[in-house]
This record gives sequence, C-alpha cells and structure tokens, in this order.
Amino acid sequence: MGHTFTIGIGGAAGQGVATPGDIFAKIFSRRGLHLNAYNAYQSIIRGGHTFLTIRTGADPVTNMGDRIDLLIPLNQDTMDRHLGLLGEGGACLYNADTIQPGTHAEGVQLCALPVSTLADISRNKVAQNTIAIGAAISMMGIGFQSLEDVIREQFGRKAAAVADENVAVARAGYDYATQNFRPFARPLPMSDNRYAVLSGNTALAMGGAAAGVKFYCAYPMSPSTGVLHWMATHAREAGIMVRQVEDELGVVNMAIGAAQAGVRAMCATSGGGFALMSEALGLSAMAEIPIVVIDCQRAGPSTGVPTKTEQGDLWQMLGAAFGDYPRVIAAPLDIADCFTLLAEMWNLVDKFQVPGLVLADLLLSEGRLSVDPKVLDFAPHVDRGEMITSPNGGPGEGGYKRYKITESGVSPRAIPGVPGYTHVVASDEHDEDGVLISDMFTNTHKRRAMMEKRMRKENGIAAAVAPPKLQGPADADVTLIGWGSTQGVIEEARALLAEEGITANQLQVRWIVPLHGEAIVEQLKNAKRTIIVENNYSGQFARYLRSETSFVADGHIRKYDGEPFMPHHIVEAVREQLAGGVTLSVPVHEIMV
Repeated sequence: MGHTFTIGIGGAAGQGVATPGDIFAKIFSRRGLHLNAYNAYQSIIRGGHTFLTIRTGADPVTNMGDRIDLLIPLNQDTMDRHLGLLGEGGACLYNADTIQPGTHAEGVQLCALPVSTLADISRNKVAQNTIAIGAAISMMGIGFQSLEDVIREQFGRKAAAVADENVAVARAGYDYATQNFRPFARPLPMSDNRYAVLSGNTALAMGGAAAGVKFYCAYPMSPSTGVLHWMATHAREAGIMVRQVEDELGVVNMAIGAAQAGVRAMCATSGGGFALMSEALGLSAMAEIPIVVIDCQRAGPSTGVPTKTEQGDLWQMLGAAFGDYPRVIAAPLDIADCFTLLAEMWNLVDKFQVPGLVLADLLLSEGRLSVDPKVLDFAPHVDRGEMITSPNGGPGEGGYKRYKITESGVSPRAIPGVPGYTHVVASDEHDEDGVLISDMFTNTHKRRAMMEKRMRKENGIAAAVAPPKLQGPADADVTLIGWGSTQGVIEEARALLAEEGITANQLQVRWIVPLHGEAIVEQLKNAKRTIIVENNYSGQFARYLRSETSFVADGHIRKYDGEPFMPHHIVEAVREQLAGGVTLSVPVHEIMV
C-alpha cells in the first residue's frame, strides 16, 4: 500500500466529532482519494469518549491502519489518551484555552489554537472544531476553497448567515495555521478519480433496492438501524414499502407474509433481535418462502456492548430454528461487497425458495469506505426462480401441487390469487399439495420424502456458489484464514509481513453456507502453517470449519474487545507464532484505550 494519511478526532459524545469527520471525508473523496473511516464510541448520548479515525490515500484504503498523523482532541481526556500515538512528523491541533498537552514523542508538532481570539465562542459553541478543520486543511496543503464549498453544502439547510459564520471561523483557523504551523512534509495528493463514500448499512439498503426488494421492515437496533433510515428516506422514490414494527418477532413474520404475497421482502437486525427471529426462519424454510435477513453483529451476549463490533453470531446463524432445513449464509468482505452481495443472495433464495442470512458487523455497518461508482451503477440480473404469476394454461392434470417432489427439490411457486393455483401454505410437515400429514395420519414415508426433497436444494445451492480462492503466493510461509470483514486488514498485514521477509497468503471465506469444505481443505493441504483470524473469543469459524471438514489450523488470532483488528495485531501475532509462541488473543491497541 502506498502512503496514507490518518486523522484522529476525539471528544465526548455531543461535542460534534462526527461533523468534522464528514467534512474531511467529502474533501478527500473530491480530491480523488480513497478513504476508510471508523468511529469508536460509547452507547451514551452525552459524555464518555468518542474517537473517529479517517484514513486516506491514493491507493485503496481497506482499514483504519495502525497510526495517526494528525490528532484533533476536542477535550482534555482525548489529549491524555491519544497524544502518545503521534510519532515524528505528526501534529496535534488543540484549543489552547481549555486543553493542555502532555508528554509526546520527539518530532511531534504541538499546534496550540487560540480559539477565543480567533472566534466568538459565546456565539459558536463548536468554534474549536471548525477552527481545527481550517488549520488542518492548511497544513495538509489543500486550498481553502475546497473547505468552503463543503461547509456551505454542510450548512445548506440553515440560514446563509450560519454558513457565512462557519466559513469565516474556518478561514481564521486556516490563516492562523498558515502563518504559525509547519505544514506536513507530504501534501495530500489529488487525482481525477471520483469515489462514492458510504457506510455498510447504506450499501446493504441500496443493494436490496437494486436487487428488487419491495418490502422492508425492521425494529431499530444498533448497528443495523442505518438500513432502516436509508429505506425510510428513499422508500417513495425506490417504490419500497417500509414499516417500523413493534418487535423482531413481528418483523420477521411480516417479512414472510410480504414474501408469500410475491415481493422480495427483507429485514435487518443485530444479534439480540435475530434471536427472536429464529423460530420464524423455520417457517420460511418449511413453507418454502424466500426472505433475506441481515444480522449486523455487535458485541454480546445479551445487550452486550451495543456500539462495538464482533464476529460472534456465526453459531447462532448456523443453529437458528430447530430441525434441519436448507439455507444460505454469507458474510460480506467489505462495504462495497455489502452492496453486491445482496443481488447474489436474492437470486439464490428466490431460485431455491429458502431463507438467506447476511452476516455483517458493526465495523462494516457503521464504518465508511470509498467505493468506485461503477460498482453501484449497474442493474443486477434478477432471477425469481420458478415463480408462477399468471395462469398460462393452468396447472395441468392432477391440479397444482405447491410442494411437488422434484429432483432439484425446488417446486413451482405460485403467487396467491393466480386462477387455478389455489394451494395451502403449511407450517407443519405436509404432503405435496400442502395438506398436513398429521391431519391424515403420520406417514413416515411422506415425511422422509418431503424432508429429502427440501434438503436436495443444498446440492443446487452449492453448485451455484463459487468456493473461496487462495490469494497470494502458493508457497507462502503462512496462510491466514479469515471470513467476512477481516478481508482488508489481513491483506494489509500480509503486505507488512512481506516487508519483513515473511510471505503470507490468504483464504477469505464469503459463503458460510454452503461452505465448500472439500475445496477449502484441498487449497490448504500444502500450506506450511495455517492461522485463523477472527473477531470473537471462542474461534467460531475455526470450530465450524473443524466440524465440517475435520481441518484443524496450526494457530489462531482472536480479538474480542469490541474493536476491530489493526494490521499490527496480525503481524505481531504471526511473527510470534512463527517463532514458536502461541497467541490466542490480541490486546487492545492504545488508539482505542
């Protein structure tokens, strides 16, 4: 990866940390730069500690990295926590009226801003934020006009005087920094590229809309609520009916009802809400009604840590609802993949008439990433499978059998109300025509035949999904195995290991069910050393892989403190394990303390 520049902005909840982040993100993206943003915050409205990192560069930026170049502390607490992260060449912009610097590394530039002199703080309570933004833009070698344009856009809904005031305050910070502070050694580059910047929740919602979702319902639960926000905002223009429901029990059953009526219906939640949806997923499978449920994982169990990330819901997904039934489970690899995965998922669940589960997490859901607009600017192919929407000559001799036993396990699905296709939709075990077998007599032969019919869908699903492929040199010193959102940070860790003379390749699993266990084991059989990287305590994917294939990795790297991996966590653990040590977990890095 080429040179990157990272800004850390910290303060208490309510001090306006998010707005500077939005402004920097817009400026960077309009310069044709990639960016990645992640906000570590507490589950409170006021107080506590929030720390937002924004990393940018000319090359793709897949994670928040290991260091910061510019610290903007909005209170003393942030200064005390994070000043030590700055190394030589770094800078700290702070309000000299209220904040005192502490011990810092040699070569760090302390930039004291006389906020009360530069702005009327009695009129503008967040003047220090705006002044710091202006000063930062100056030190990064960016012209003021870029900042002015974004500020006017940011305050466009307010009176012109508000925008004018904030532009003037930012200009005061810009000019003061130009006259008093040393600019960064490497001004931010600029290119003709243009990128969209979006969160994973936005990407999931847009992906659903692009895939043809026409009904969305949810109960607000962090970190999935952003999907509901986007859907509600764009419901009319996208032609989607959106409903906020009283609880997750109602959510999933309402989605199943809408899907039975013939539309693509989707919902999103987090681990606690998904637990309430479990029984209804069995109904979706038994009645063969396709739906998509998104689980944006957060730290558990119970209400856990609502604003922190984790990959802890895998086994809940694997065991959701009792009994055996076919399903599809996938974990998007990054925020762009949150968009593209939805179209693939929907075609699978419609074709095979099964529930589809998407395993995102807070890192993706609430993080932000620059995405090539070409990824978003396409109309995905929509395959509704064997769906009957008009009589077309009628069901033929013997009448319509909704659950007809077929070689593929998939039966023609008629939309309610189509003449000649009256049928029973059954939640109990049933015969081909939907009649419950327990209403006649418990027929073991019919039960076995219907069970086997449904489970034959798994063969077709597996054939429709490609197995994961090994990335990197085949003869690497170590093979890193991950799933879902760890894709980018493992990639960067591999690059850092290469600089130390350690070659690494990577197997990143996107489709959890079907797993393609044989293909995975075939690719790993010649690996010199295998290490599984995941964001949970118990090694849930390691256990799943072992249960499906008997494959046992040589080592594990696990993180379960609520914060995502940084590249150095993986690099240090790999180095230690190759030297003969054992690393099962990694510590919280100082950037999040």
